[in-house]
Amino acid sequence: MTINGRACGALNDEGRTAVRRSDIGFVYQFHHLLPEFTALENIMMPQLIAGLGKAEAKERAAALLDYMRIGHRGDHRPSELSGGEQQRVAIARAVANAPLVLLADEPTGNLDPETAGYVFEALKALVRQSGLAAMIATHNHQLAGLMDRRVTIEDGKVVELE
Repeated sequence: MTINGRACGALNDEGRTAVRRSDIGFVYQFHHLLPEFTALENIMMPQLIAGLGKAEAKERAAALLDYMRIGHRGDHRPSELSGGEQQRVAIARAVANAPLVLLADEPTGNLDPETAGYVFEALKALVRQSGLAAMIATHNHQLAGLMDRRVTIEDGKVVELE
């Protein structure tokens, strides 16, 4: 696999870690937010690890929370947020370092249909506005129908869906 002109298969462990940190964002079905930190701090964390200063990381995290329409919830811990809010924080965290690729595994799988629709629309808008490449794995056929391109795996081969 090549990301940003870099052949990732030939990288050592440290190089692969650097690619994951800088070029790939991950959104999981279960948000995996750090419970002892606020929503704002959860979004700041990957930026701080990447070497961004605290003030700039905080400003970017706050802007992402506002973009996801939950800026007013930035000082809340995950246990104080709804499932949809937690997933929006997870999406904001995944894109905080401006990755080139976003991998999302059932990002709306644990949400009610209305909240899932809202979270997906927010994710789609973020992808469209940033030019981010996104690969979203889902079993939700309605959600899959909203994608630009749909593929499945049949007999070990990637097959294009119509």
